[in-house]
Amino acid sequence: MQLTIHQIDAFTSELFKGNYAAVIDVEAWLSDELMLQIGAENNVSETAFTCKQADGSFAIRWFSPLMEIDFCGHATLAAAFVLCEQHDVKQVTFHAPAVGELIINKNNDASFAMTFPKQAPSEAENIPSELFDGLSIQPIKVLKNQQAYFVIYENEEDVVHLKTDSSLLKTLYPLDVVATAKSSEYDFISRYFWPASGGDEDFVTGSIHTGLAPYWAQQLGKKSLSAYQASSRGGHMQCDVGDHTVTLTGRAVRYMQGTIYL
Repeated sequence: MQLTIHQIDAFTSELFKGNYAAVIDVEAWLSDELMLQIGAENNVSETAFTCKQADGSFAIRWFSPLMEIDFCGHATLAAAFVLCEQHDVKQVTFHAPAVGELIINKNNDASFAMTFPKQAPSEAENIPSELFDGLSIQPIKVLKNQQAYFVIYENEEDVVHLKTDSSLLKTLYPLDVVATAKSSEYDFISRYFWPASGGDEDFVTGSIHTGLAPYWAQQLGKKSLSAYQASSRGGHMQCDVGDHTVTLTGRAVRYMQGTIYL
């Protein structure tokens, strides 16, 4: 069997920035074991597998090097980039069990607008000591949603200089950790740590912005926000917060296309 594989840098218009994802479009699902093996072999943040459905939409599944992931924003952007290019369309609809329908539109400026369900965080209770012990700088507030603990900082320098103990944060599974603060250049910045699910730090994480954007929209009194994920690669996106959804707009650039031999 031969499969075409694409590697795309998402949430950036520059190569070697943003977050990389592999995209593999299949005619029928491979076994879970094989998809996990491919994800581990690719060793990028996520590998997205897509499969066209009878109605023209695509089912989508995401695999980190360690496990299947419920929802991945940057790999969804990468998959939309590939499918819009392949099929010469400006809209792709994905379906995923954990998040339902995902509609991705390619804008006239070649950016992609992705509308996702809002996943706003709430005040965290019974916070594990491992969270505080795993952070070199203590936050001023802790929230959480179904994906992660949100550790809120007074200033963006704390987020940039934060160090973590992955062995402690790993014990928080299934929750990851996102650190965030108001920013001078952007509306807010963040960093995302997921040692139990994929790696010590993710480069740019679309999914967590469905929680970050509603929080900062409330704090700043605005519904359209500019966000930057301050990892070593860095990535930018625009966030528009609706009543029940968050629309993330970002760019992507192709790194490579190749063939997998199975």
